[in-house]
Amino acid sequence: MINIAFASSDGVYIDQHFGWSKTFYLFVVDEQRVELIGTIDSSEEIEDEHAKLSYKIGTIDDADIMYCSQIGPKASKMVQASGIHPVRVTEGEKINSAINQIQTMLNDNPPMWLLRIFHKAKMRAQ
Repeated sequence: MINIAFASSDGVYIDQHFGWSKTFYLFVVDEQRVELIGTIDSSEEIEDEHAKLSYKIGTIDDADIMYCSQIGPKASKMVQASGIHPVRVTEGEKINSAINQIQTMLNDNPPMWLLRIFHKAKMRAQ
């Protein structure tokens, strides 16, 4: 089971910049199953950039993968350093399309990055 956070304003589309997203939708996903775990409020206003990024990462610390429409290089490095794999997609891509792509990859021939995440998540669940 992989936990995936989506930066979204409505729970349907991936339409938010990571650093500016006020809401993340957290799903648990495996080869066949999808479940919305919850909505994460990340709307606290913080002026300092590093503190703001740390706060955002802290709100999604249960995620293995995070999808957003944009992410800066500093934020991307910080997200990766926290153990979360950032994925940038075209603004407006549907969350269910991204989940379907992950499930297709898991069922077919998963790329190495996804296998690592899947095995790490499996170990966490044991």
